[in-house]
Amino acid sequence: MPVCAICIWGRIMTEPLLSLKSVVAGYGRTQILNGISLDIAAGERLALIGRNGMGKTTLLATIMGLTQLHSGSVTLNGAAIGAMPTHRRAGLGLGLVPQTRDIFKSLTVEENIIAGLRGDATLEEAYALFPRLKERRRNGGGQLSGGEQQMLAIARTLMGRPSLLMLDEPLEGLAPVICEMLMGVFERLAADGRTTIILVEQHAEMAVAFADRVVILDTGKIAYQGSRAEVQADPAILDRFVGVGLSAA
Repeated sequence: MPVCAICIWGRIMTEPLLSLKSVVAGYGRTQILNGISLDIAAGERLALIGRNGMGKTTLLATIMGLTQLHSGSVTLNGAAIGAMPTHRRAGLGLGLVPQTRDIFKSLTVEENIIAGLRGDATLEEAYALFPRLKERRRNGGGQLSGGEQQMLAIARTLMGRPSLLMLDEPLEGLAPVICEMLMGVFERLAADGRTTIILVEQHAEMAVAFADRVVILDTGKIAYQGSRAEVQADPAILDRFVGVGLSAA
């Protein structure tokens, strides 16, 4: 393989979409991430797994510019973004759906989506992904169920046309039927290879089944990474690092 090429679980690329090198980051003087190095290919589906408090949310926040970067580098399409404010990173194609959802509860569904529109994105695109939002478009964000609020948070972020979509616990607290529907949306988004997705999720089976690659964090470090096939072939991996195993390999 040429020196300039990078191979990540079957993907060969001359340059990763996103690259973190020896990243140490946290909140104020508190360090949560301790030397994270990770390359993510364009179009890749990455599942980020780990016990609570191991740094998953902090890693997404660091990519988005919401933490203190103590050392190391973050690059997007080869350009250094470690010192950029969050709004500039969003303009370059980063999109984060936080665990807290952060919709505008005083605005209607439609107003929330309009607030996220960028470029040629349209309301109808959001409604095509989530027909329920069209039915509820005149309702306030605070009037929605938890599942509807999650749909709205995802739709609003997608209307910003992110090339890298980061999802922080999108299935938390939702009914199984809503979880399945959301995972179907993520599958459709990833299918054409234009949207790179990092999925942080406690539903290990769903996350692994969705991903090309699985990365497990432990105390702010990468404890394991491997392909979906490798993780599914050895259920003890998740049991060892996360405390859960796959019900079927």
